[in-house]
Formats: sequence, C-alpha cells, structure tokens
Amino acid sequence: MKEIEQKLNGKIERLTNKTFKFDERIKEGWFSAVYFLKTREIAAKKLPNNQVTMQFFQKNDAVLCGSDEAIALLHKFADNAETLEIHSLKDGDKIRPYESVLTVSGAYHQFGFLEGIIDGILSRRTSVATNVYNVVKAARTSGKQKPVIFMGDRDDHYTQQAGDGYAAFIGGSTAQATHAMNEWWGKEGMGTMPHALIQMFRGDIVAACKAYHELFPEDDLAALVDYNNDVITDSLKVAHAFGNELKSVRLDTSRTLVDKYFLRNHHLMGTFDPRGVNPELIFALRNALDEEGFSHVKIMVSGGFTEDRIVEFEKLGVPVDMYGVGRSLLKLNIGFTGDNVLLNGTQEAKEGRRYRPNPRLEKVPYTEQT
Repeated sequence: MKEIEQKLNGKIERLTNKTFKFDERIKEGWFSAVYFLKTREIAAKKLPNNQVTMQFFQKNDAVLCGSDEAIALLHKFADNAETLEIHSLKDGDKIRPYESVLTVSGAYHQFGFLEGIIDGILSRRTSVATNVYNVVKAARTSGKQKPVIFMGDRDDHYTQQAGDGYAAFIGGSTAQATHAMNEWWGKEGMGTMPHALIQMFRGDIVAACKAYHELFPEDDLAALVDYNNDVITDSLKVAHAFGNELKSVRLDTSRTLVDKYFLRNHHLMGTFDPRGVNPELIFALRNALDEEGFSHVKIMVSGGFTEDRIVEFEKLGVPVDMYGVGRSLLKLNIGFTGDNVLLNGTQEAKEGRRYRPNPRLEKVPYTEQT
C-alpha cells in the first residue's frame, strides 16, 4: 500500500522518505549553498550551545505543499534529528501572506545547512499546487466542475515529475499524463494518442483510431482531431466510424493556425480571433456532433490553456468537458524564505523580520526515516 493511501486512511500522519527517496548526498551538503556549510562549521565550533528557531513563510494566498517532504528531509538528514522541535501546517492547507508554515528549533549546526533545500521544496511544491488549485477552481466557473488533466511532462525536467504530480494532486488534479506523475499518490498515468500516431497513418485519423482501439480495447476511445487542421470534419469521420465507442475528441490546434472550418465559412469571421482552439470553433463542433447524433461524445481542449483562459471559456458557456493543461501549471511564482527569528528563546532576527507565532501550527513528532 502506498504511503499516501495510509495517510488518507489515517494510518500515518505524514509521508516519509519511503515516498520521497532523497539523494543521500544531501547529508554531505552537496545540495546546500556553501555559506550554509561554512556557517554550520562556525556554529558547531564557536557557538555549540546556541539554540535557534528558524521560521518559513511566503507572501501570497496559496495552497501549501511540500511540508511532509521538508519534515522528512529534516528527520533524515539533520544531526540528532530526534531532538529538534518542529511545528508545521499540512499539505493542502490554505495559507496567507507572511503566515508561518513551518518552524524548526534546535542547534543551528544540526539543521541550518538544510535551509535552502527546504525553501526550494516548499516553493516548487506550493507553486504547482496553487497553480493547479486556481485552474481547477476556474474550471468550475460555470457551476459544474470540469476535469483538469495535468500534462506537464514536456514542459519540465523529467526528474521533477513525481513531485510535481503530487503537488498537482494536492491542488486538485487527479488525472495526469505519466506514470511518474502518479508515483507518490496514484497508480498509473492516463492518455490517449499523440500527433505522432496520426502522422504514421499519413493523417488518416480513422485508421489511427482503429489501431489504437485494437491494441487498447479497454481504454475509452478519445480521438485527437486537429492533425489535419479540420477538427469538425475529422471528428465526424471518427464518430461515424466508431459510433458509441467514441467517447471523446481532443482539440490541440496551434495558436498560429485558423481551422479549415472557418476558411470554408469565412463569412463567420470578423468579430473574433479565429486562431487556435477558440470558443466559436468549439460551439461549431458541439453543434455538428449533436446534429448527427453524437451528443455523447465529449470535447477536451488543450494547448496553451491558463487560469484566465479557462475562466473566459467558462463564462462564455463554451461546451468544453475537459481541460488539458501543462506549462502554466509549472510556473514557480511563490518563493519561501527561512529566517532565524529566535535565539535562545528571545527575539533575534534581521531588520524587517520577526517571530510570527501561528496557532495553526501542529507539533510534529519525530519519525525515523529509512
């Protein structure tokens, strides 16, 4: 059983290194800024009895993610980690600007070298979780929650997929493109077909779908219909070929192209931007499918979708059933800061910073990390 299942079932409080699989070189300081390593040495030799409290915060309304990971990091790599006093919020908590989300108390040389790594964990995970949360919220603007598929595999380094997938899950996305994105929280990735499959059938969308359906008959058949830049024609071709077996079509038209539907019906243009996946194209596709008896076929859109663009589609009542979103979910726009704010129990911090007690913080018991 995955740790996330144990956590969701109340058997454990937080995820551990069994999930995160940290690089052992963290202990050596390999990923820590050198000035932290030098400060650790000075503190150990000159001020070994000093006790500090380090406090972590950020400056936005956000969805916290990365707290389990940061705590597991401390418990695995801090010296005598069992003696540290840690208080923290939990992954998925809504947080406010400047709110303390994590405090760590102990001798600086025990854990101070981990400050930058903790900042990075919290910044990346919280950024992705918050981005996904905002997009999922946008996708229910019309009053009905539309699924959001996390498709960030091509927009970032592959080594980040497991952590980003977990952060997306915390933000509210439960459908993701790769198995790695599901590693920490789910089971398997999901997906249909790329343009490459259609290319190998020389643009014959029906032939490509037949091959797909023959090899993966248990999958819901979802056709990618923008390869020939004629989404209504190709959607109807597939719908007539497969009938009720066709569950959905996906549009991923480039923002530099105008679909052939508008070139055949140029009288419709002049009052909107006809490029890419636009509302008028979706309305026309929905009408065409419905008129020919394929109202059961759902419409998924992808390609450059953002929170604002989804809100626009939803407010217009565009008949989209699912959104595929990638790059915009991976923008790192939330930065965390760790500050030493208490020294031997008294206030001591750089100018402009101060200890900010937070009654929402929970004391975290030590958990041995394997």
